[in-house]
Amino acid sequence: MTIIIENTSPLPIYEQIIQQVRAQILSGQLKEGEMLPSIRALAKDLRISVITTRRAYDELEREGYIQTVAGRGSFVGRRSAELVREENLRRIEQLLGEAMEIAGQSGIGLEQIIEMLRLLAETDEQKG
Repeated sequence: MTIIIENTSPLPIYEQIIQQVRAQILSGQLKEGEMLPSIRALAKDLRISVITTRRAYDELEREGYIQTVAGRGSFVGRRSAELVREENLRRIEQLLGEAMEIAGQSGIGLEQIIEMLRLLAETDEQKG
């Protein structure tokens, strides 16, 4: 797991950790059941407070991205596949909403958008 803290970021450090761990889980870089660094080890590596690291891990656990087992450590959560699917659906909805907005501004109708999606799907099928 790679976490890079940017001192110039307007985001608090704990939020930077949350976003980066979440992104690594959603991208598949961190797999279900994979052990994460301990709170103390991550704090030491990043040269930050244990409290800050704990806050990030607590939030990730509340969101279902990680699970902590007493005496064993923190692991990528079992529900991560479900979370990945939900996050991807949310992103697709957002991108399609943006596409529809651009289409509306350009006078491109729904049927043309559907045809574009069909062509893109066919192209993807031919590649794979």
